[in-house]
Amino acid sequence: QVQLVESGGGLVQPGGSLRLSCAASGFTFSLYTMSWYRQPPGKERELVADITSAGTSINYADSVKGRFTISRHNDKNTVYLQMNNLKPEETAVYYCNANRRPLGAVRSTLYNYWGQGTQVTVSS
Repeated sequence: QVQLVESGGGLVQPGGSLRLSCAASGFTFSLYTMSWYRQPPGKERELVADITSAGTSINYADSVKGRFTISRHNDKNTVYLQMNNLKPEETAVYYCNANRRPLGAVRSTLYNYWGQGTQVTVSS
């Protein structure tokens, strides 16, 4: 019943922009921290950005600060990732994640959900 469905990936030139969307269902979206992760080919998954349940706290990986923006619409059960000035090394599968963090700091190992991923390819 829990579903996280990413969209918006594709091929973009270096320096270009994409906006990813993640539509959530099957759980109480407004209680969950939402995150975007990415996994480049042959590399480990890494956190890109996250946003707390009410949108009051946002965190970015150092490598994307100033270029990426995470946001959410709780009334639409959707989280977004606006990606600007994309670099070739940011080619990866981008994953949406939902995680319950009642106190905002510690990730839950139980209430944790993943989307299927969407491919982002940055190439000329």
